[in-house]
Amino acid sequence: MSNDANASGEKIMPGGKNVLVRIEAGIAWVSMNRPEKRNAINPGIVFEMNEVLDHLEMDDDCRVVVITGSGDAFSAGQDLKEYFREPDAGHPVLRERLHKANSQWQWRRMMHFPKPTIAMVNGWCFGGAFQVLLACDLAIADEDATFGLSEINWGIIPAGIVTKSIAMAVLQRQALYYIMTGETFDGRRAEEIGVVNFAVPKDQLVPRVTKLAETLMKKNPHVLRACKQGYHYVRDLPWDAAAEYLAAKSDQTKLRDPEQGDVKGMKQFLDEKSYRPGLGAYDRSK
Repeated sequence: MSNDANASGEKIMPGGKNVLVRIEAGIAWVSMNRPEKRNAINPGIVFEMNEVLDHLEMDDDCRVVVITGSGDAFSAGQDLKEYFREPDAGHPVLRERLHKANSQWQWRRMMHFPKPTIAMVNGWCFGGAFQVLLACDLAIADEDATFGLSEINWGIIPAGIVTKSIAMAVLQRQALYYIMTGETFDGRRAEEIGVVNFAVPKDQLVPRVTKLAETLMKKNPHVLRACKQGYHYVRDLPWDAAAEYLAAKSDQTKLRDPEQGDVKGMKQFLDEKSYRPGLGAYDRSK
């Protein structure tokens, strides 16, 4: 939908300094871009990321979003000086504005983003970066990436929404172990405890993420969005309320689906016998 372009007709992308964006074959590759600081999240990243997500939400060229980091790190977490010390010593309204903008992109916006999101963890992932990682729908890591909840070593707790994010994704024993000890772990261990879906050798990271993105792009985007919404809303609901919500969500999804995917799927499966649900998706081109 977005057709912003400069005088030469070249598409204008948001970010460009603290956040880099490129769209190739439907995939928006979004990189936090402070490699000299291991992409520690500062106000520049916070405000640019909000601009980027605003743009990508309405850009039809973007069908899947991949979040990663420039250089050899995903992100070392929040920038202690630029995000905490300097705002805390400055104007209280500006401090609140920064914190509100940060929570907006790191979890409120990311968790409910209308397009699929994948975290590609290419190196260090510490502290506040877990909010970004776990807000993404899916995650693939370099098996030698380094993860850590090191806040205990700074005399602070994993605040923001980090502890909540970990509690939702990881079993209690594992979560408390890494929160209380501050020990680091690699991508292989991150896969074992459920922080990421897969860990692969570094040279396979981009191809594996690309393959996953291509799989998601084959799905009905309207239904895929409804699947995400349904999951996030029902996980905190009682069983009866969840059943009622999902029944209503199912009806809403069918009513609003421009592809009429349920009709096509049923016809191809029951009448044409041209596909089997467990072995692939219905043909969206018919």
